[in-house]
Amino acid sequence: MALKGRCIVRLAVLFCLSAGLSFAGTWSGTLVDARCWGFEERNIPPNDTTQFVDRDRNEEVRFCSPGAKTKTFAIVPPDGMSLALDGAGNAKAAGLIRGASKYAVIRVSVTGDLANQTIQVRSIARTD
Repeated sequence: MALKGRCIVRLAVLFCLSAGLSFAGTWSGTLVDARCWGFEERNIPPNDTTQFVDRDRNEEVRFCSPGAKTKTFAIVPPDGMSLALDGAGNAKAAGLIRGASKYAVIRVSVTGDLANQTIQVRSIARTD
């Protein structure tokens, strides 16, 4: 019986430790100013039940395209759910947008680890 109890404890510890792990992967989407995008996402009337029907995501992405003064970035995949970039990713993204015209739509591919809707960026590259 003691052996069975130890196995259960080990499994419980393993389960708890695995819950904090991040997921490695690659994400593609449009690079946006994270602060602007957050404002756009919250700019919905409280009683609007058709928020995904009457919104123009392409216009919102163009409106929130990053500029020279952008400090925090996010990517917006085709499904519209944004993923923030970590500090290192923000620095790499700032390097990507140098020389880009205002309101340019910049499509990127990001490789890294996802934890809490934030990507710990290993690499970022333009795909357009």
